[in-house]
Amino acid sequence: MTVAIVDYGSGNLRSAAKAFEREAGTRPVLVTGQAADLDRADHIVLPGVGAFGDCAAGLRALPGMIDALKDNVITRAKPFLGICVGMQLMATRGLEHGSHEGLGWIDGEVVPMAAEGEMLPGGLKVPHMGWNELAFKGGPHPIFSGLTPGVHAYFVHGYQFKAADPATVLAEVDYGGPVTAAVGRDNMVGTQFHPEKSQAVGLALIANFLAWRP
Repeated sequence: MTVAIVDYGSGNLRSAAKAFEREAGTRPVLVTGQAADLDRADHIVLPGVGAFGDCAAGLRALPGMIDALKDNVITRAKPFLGICVGMQLMATRGLEHGSHEGLGWIDGEVVPMAAEGEMLPGGLKVPHMGWNELAFKGGPHPIFSGLTPGVHAYFVHGYQFKAADPATVLAEVDYGGPVTAAVGRDNMVGTQFHPEKSQAVGLALIANFLAWRP
């Protein structure tokens, strides 16, 4: 029973790996850039820090990784978690510094939270940085098991996921208006916030994800 965290040069891997190792117990947590390692994993995590286009290019630069992700996540339906830009890459495309193709797993676009140099309503600054309350949408998803509405998670982002289908939005936050905090469908989930930086709430979410058998 192995957890694979995909390393495609996006950074922030150490804190993510440590959080997953804490909750995985005796299960191995493998940080890897090798496509073949995904075949041996039971759960797959795609982290991400930086610009959408750079992260997409870094992921595609890994030999066979896009095909391995498609085979393991889409065809073999292994549980998948995208974090921050890793979540954004699940979209159809991202519009950060141009238009960049995403994985296309959840229909939607990643767009600026505000025009360059502008603030959000209420004088809120972009990027959205810090703690914010989660509001769960629809029925409770298994990754939020045991978490009550209004718990706080940690965000750092200036772009947001605009999902084409509201049913794929699992959670929102209020930051100058509703902002997507989590998306998902079938065996796939993604969080705009960083579970590995969200203390007890984040560790609970990671534990729920590792126990998830969609």
